[in-house]
Amino acid sequence: MKARIKWVEQVTFLGESQSGHTVVMDGAPESGGRDIGMRPMELLLLGMGGCTSFDVIHILKKSRQPVTDCVVEISAERAEEVPRVFTRIHVHFIITGTGLKEVQVERAVKLSAEKYCSASLMLGKTATITHDYEIREP
Repeated sequence: MKARIKWVEQVTFLGESQSGHTVVMDGAPESGGRDIGMRPMELLLLGMGGCTSFDVIHILKKSRQPVTDCVVEISAERAEEVPRVFTRIHVHFIITGTGLKEVQVERAVKLSAEKYCSASLMLGKTATITHDYEIREP
């Protein structure tokens, strides 16, 4: 996998993925940015959320669960000193579907967290990551 980051101005960068998609990254105004894009650390959390969501949906569909929606809410804390790594991350899944089996949802979240989500497993080297879920009917 490859990526390319191009400096635009001040603390604004364009990130291009190998698949050709582009994202704007920028800093906060107090860091010299114009607040026109996401912060790089925000992208890390989004990447982790996307990775684990992908896993959970895949596992639920494979186990023939009637999932119709999945929302992941992530909260994180960072170290006060440089490097400002993530120290705590909490991942809350909101899974919607008619007649979802709780045991299958719990299994999917656990498998993603402990086996499949590469992003979570990497971030787990510096952060304590916790997970929970709620099941909703449509």
